[in-house]
Order: sequence, then C-alpha cells, then structure tokens
Amino acid sequence: MARGGHKKVRDTSERRCIATGETEPKAGLIRFVVGPDNQIVPDLLEKLPGRGIWVSADRAALATAINKGLFSRGAKQAVTVPDGLIDIVEAALVQRVVDLISLARKASRAVTGYEKVKSWLVTERARVLIQASDGSGRGKSKLRAPDGDDSFIGILTANELGLAFGRENVIHSALAAGGLTKRVVEEAAKLKRLRKNIGGNATKKGLKTK
Repeated sequence: MARGGHKKVRDTSERRCIATGETEPKAGLIRFVVGPDNQIVPDLLEKLPGRGIWVSADRAALATAINKGLFSRGAKQAVTVPDGLIDIVEAALVQRVVDLISLARKASRAVTGYEKVKSWLVTERARVLIQASDGSGRGKSKLRAPDGDDSFIGILTANELGLAFGRENVIHSALAAGGLTKRVVEEAAKLKRLRKNIGGNATKKGLKTK
C-alpha cells in the first residue's frame, strides 16, 4: 500500500529496443548506460545515472546491437562495447536471480530439499517450482509444477541454485506466492532468453525437453 491507503501501481511503462525496433514492457528488456570512460555498462537494477539504452533480453538482439554498432547510435555518441558483453550480462543475471532467491529464503518464502518442496507443492503453498537444469530428469519428473503461468524455473545449474541456499548443490526448490517471487520470475525469464543449452522445462505432467 502506498500513502493514503492507495495501492501501489506497478511500473508497466514500455521502452524501445535498439536492436529490434519494437516497443515492449520494461520487464522484458535490459537497460544499458554509458559509463565515465564511454564504455557500455549493463544496468540490471535500472538505477545508474545517464540516458538509458534498452535492448531486448535476448541473445540474438544483443548480438545485433553489438555487431551493428547500435549502442553508439542509441547513445548518440561513440562508445566502447566491452569484449564478451553478452556473457557479462548473462553472469550478472545469474547473480541477480541467485540473490533474489536468497532474499526470498531469508524471508522464509523459499525452501529446498525434495521432501520440503513436495510438501509445499501438495499443500499448494508453492507458487513456483525451481529445478536445476543439470539435475536428473527422472528425479525432477517426480515433482509437478503448480498450475498457472510462470510456475517453473529451470535455467540455473545445481551449483548456481545452491549458492542461493548456502549449499554446494541444490536440485529442487520452491517459492511461495508474493514477496520477491514475481521479481525472481521476471529476472529468470530474461536469463532464459540469454542462456544457451538450457535443460528441460516442467510441464503439468512432468518434464519436457524443448
């Protein structure tokens, strides 16, 4: 709730992608700014000062922006694009998703471990099922993602998911509704569009490789 008892309205503004030329909600794009040394810097939190340059959270769109010099056009000045920018953005998104899941865990809105996750799913406390991309397909198929859209995340490795829970490896996790869950889902969707060779995606009857 905002002041005065009014509900806080979520920012649904749109931005134009410099690579595709299409306008879409900010949630599906990545903001970049020009740093002090005229180098392009990804701004995942959308808080850095300067003119925002927006690119769809898509590997092909980023490649187009880099290869065709579109960052300079968007910045209206000559800029330097760091080597491996796509990999830099991907790594930053991984860290972002891990950090958000970790915050959800600290708020008691995320659990790990097969039995705990299963319990949350059975009692319908879970809003999102998260499973490691490199986990056993047979083991993962025993858990069914909740009904509804955006109820499954499968783009983190067991090691990456483990970082969110302070463990070496994690295969199964679940998020409760509310809190940071929507932000986790949005950032994970960006990462999915950037990451290559993703593992299986859950269906309502188990796992299906796309």
